Amino acid sequence: MRCGVGRRADRLFEQLAATVPWRAERREMYERTVDVPRLLASYPADAEPPHPVLDQARSALSRHYAEELGEPFRTLGLCYYRDGRDSVAWHGDRIGRGAREDTMVAILSVGEPRALVLRRRHGGGPVVRKPLGHGDLVVMGGSCRRTWEHAVPKSARPVGPRISIQFRPHDVA
Repeated sequence: MRCGVGRRADRLFEQLAATVPWRAERREMYERTVDVPRLLASYPADAEPPHPVLDQARSALSRHYAEELGEPFRTLGLCYYRDGRDSVAWHGDRIGRGAREDTMVAILSVGEPRALVLRRRHGGGPVVRKPLGHGDLVVMGGSCRRTWEHAVPKSARPVGPRISIQFRPHDVA
């Protein structure tokens, strides 16, 4: 049985999937142009979020992390993983302020769970695997974005769609 948060998260997923102006992108990787294996949407600080609950979540996260972060979360990025073929490769901050200073990114996941995996950037230690979906929140702060890499790997088993909503401070990629 789904709890109240899970049902609300599932409704949010349905509304975002249906109303966000999703875009497909291509980018340079390994000396060729490839399709980005997920759909994207972004909302700069001055843009209205695609759903009022995202503005409420951004405000609540900004209040909760105000002392530690020292600034509010400003931008929203959304990734739509349609099925197990959609993914994001291993990465960490290499651009923006997060590449050189401690900062924070909060990620709210709605829809079906998908694995978020983390590993130390320079090897050693375990790979951490956490399924995220149905309203789960993970916050990567401190040096995590510089010293760890994260990914959402492809899945050969059938998986349902998931939307990842990233809340970021100014100039954090």
